[in-house]
Amino acid sequence: MSELDATPEEVMTIAASRELDDGEVVLVGVGPPNAAANLARRLDAPGCVLIYESGAIGARPQRLPLSIGDDDLAAAAQDLVSVPEMFNYWIGGGRIDVGFLGASQIDSAGNINTTVIGDYDAPKVRLPGAGGAPEIAASAGRVIVMLRHSPRSFVSEVDFVTSVGRELDGTDGTGSVVITDLGVLRPSPGDGQLELVAVHPGVDVDQVREATGWPLRVREPLQTTAPVTERELSELRALRVSADER
Repeated sequence: MSELDATPEEVMTIAASRELDDGEVVLVGVGPPNAAANLARRLDAPGCVLIYESGAIGARPQRLPLSIGDDDLAAAAQDLVSVPEMFNYWIGGGRIDVGFLGASQIDSAGNINTTVIGDYDAPKVRLPGAGGAPEIAASAGRVIVMLRHSPRSFVSEVDFVTSVGRELDGTDGTGSVVITDLGVLRPSPGDGQLELVAVHPGVDVDQVREATGWPLRVREPLQTTAPVTERELSELRALRVSADER
C-alpha cells in the first residue's frame, strides 16, 4: 500500500483517472471505470464529456452512479438519446475519444473475454456478455481496460474472444492501455503485444510476472507510477461514500 494506505483497487482507479485528458469524450462503464471517469472530472479533467451507453451525454452526476441506468445520470445530463442513436451515431460514428472496458480475461494480444469461462457450450461460468464492448473497442479513439492482475485474468489464451485485441494497438504504442492493481501495460509499437511499462509503488516485476499467464515483456526503462495524492484519495473515497449512502 502507499504511504496514504490506499488499497490496490484505489491505486488502480486513480491511475486510470490520470489517463484522461481534459475535454475528451469518454464512454463510461460500471464498476471501477465509472469511479475513474467521475474522479477525473472532479480533479484535473473537468471538461471531460462523460457518456453512458444508456443514452446520457455530458453526464455530471453528483453521486457515483450505481449503473448506466441510474436516474442521477438523466437528471444531470446535457442531453439524452436513444440506445440505437448512441451506438449508431456516437459509438459507431467514431465520436468517442476514450472507451473504458472491463475484462474477465485478457491475453497478450489484448483479446478480451467477458462472455464465458470454459467451453462456450458448457461453460464453467457464464459472464455478463459483450454489451457494447466490441463496438467500443473497434470505434473509440483509444481504449482503457481495467482489471485486477492475476493468472486467472491474464491468460495465454482467452476462452472466448468478446472484443478483438488488435483494436488495442496504437500506432506509437502509447494510445490504449491496460491498468491493473499492480501496474500499467501498453501495446508494443512493433507488434501490439502487451508489455509492462510501469509498476505501482511497492510492486516489483517478479510479482507482476507471477500474476501473468504468459511470458511478460518489460519495457525499459520500467517506470513507477506516481504515488496517489491525498486529494485524489479523499475525492475517490467521497465518491464511494456517496454511492454507499444511496
